Amino acid sequence: MRTWVWLATALALCGCNEAQPVASVPQAPPPQPAPADFSGLPPDAACTAKINRYQGVVTADHQTGYVSDQVFADIEHDLTDAAEACSAGNSDEALSRIRISEQKHGYHV
Repeated sequence: MRTWVWLATALALCGCNEAQPVASVPQAPPPQPAPADFSGLPPDAACTAKINRYQGVVTADHQTGYVSDQVFADIEHDLTDAAEACSAGNSDEALSRIRISEQKHGYHV
């Protein structure tokens, strides 16, 4: 009888040493990069419309997770280069830079 009591006590104590699950605290998602501000571009230029349209599509895709942070940053860099050309009055160069970026990243906006 003593063996049975000792065994039952030992088994009961084994359960006390199990680690209890710890509730995890949900972590806030990392901040997403913000789109560049191209509000200072010439209002009637074809390159302005193309830059704004491309950026709008890419930003929406980034917010839904379709575009990674790195690809988003690469496209924003391409758009910043195009915006510099556009601001300087060189719409053809700006549109060319946008076409290159669209081809590189698989966009045809």
